[in-house]
Amino acid sequence: MTKSWQATTRRALSHLLALCAVALVLFVTLVPTHAQSIRIADVAPLQIPPKVQELRSRPALGPTVTPDQRPLSPALLANYVERQKALRSFDVHAAEHPPELNSEVLMGYIARGSFGGSNGALSAIASFAPPSPQSATALNSELLSRYVDQGFEPTAKRIEHANAERDCLAQAIYHEARGESQAGQLAVANVIVNRALSGKFPSTLCGVIYQNADKGRYRCQFTFACDGRADTPGERRAWVRSAALAETVYAEFVTGEKVSALPRSALFYHTTAVQPSWSRTYNQIAQIGSHIFYAPN
Repeated sequence: MTKSWQATTRRALSHLLALCAVALVLFVTLVPTHAQSIRIADVAPLQIPPKVQELRSRPALGPTVTPDQRPLSPALLANYVERQKALRSFDVHAAEHPPELNSEVLMGYIARGSFGGSNGALSAIASFAPPSPQSATALNSELLSRYVDQGFEPTAKRIEHANAERDCLAQAIYHEARGESQAGQLAVANVIVNRALSGKFPSTLCGVIYQNADKGRYRCQFTFACDGRADTPGERRAWVRSAALAETVYAEFVTGEKVSALPRSALFYHTTAVQPSWSRTYNQIAQIGSHIFYAPN
């Protein structure tokens, strides 16, 4: 009797557990199906309050636009273009037929500025003007005449001269020291600048580099300038490097900055492959790469 009762209890528990398992399976299966049946489109968004809508419709800088914040329009752009054309209407690059120097030409030249950011024209005029409460830039025939005597050149001529100077220096760096380090190339350029500033050689870089080049083969100061060979660079990378260094050194030269490779007294050099007789009469001050640099006693 006891065993029969125990068996009946076990069967009842088994049936109960089976029903629970079936219920769990149905719950897990049916709940996701119910959740997926809800569409996003059936959820209505909340209404944006009118005050918030009005605030959002305003420009980012506020409800009004000030005159200097007007949106770009065709009329505004056309006005800007016309103003720029008017500002640039003065032609200072008329190299073939330079205009007669007068107050209009000179003021246009002053307005365009000059190399290096400083205004050479304005400084030149100011240096001749006597101290007075009036503006130092007031123009008259006397000031114009004095300015012309000091070497006035149209801007086109100044640009042509600057380009020639940079090219001469680049040629010298390339042919004299293209295989050297940056320091070695800078030292060679430094000697050229020192000569131009010394008063003992021509005052321009081209003048220094090609001094006596017309005297015959190997009679000049720098061998490449009178060796009878073409000066056209054959190594592109070396030429680009030389040209970049020449631009930097020339800018320092015209603005009066010191080239930092050698002292101002260094005026001569030669390679370690030769020993010229003049080297015994000068003071050796440095050796950089394959070049030895000297200063006069």
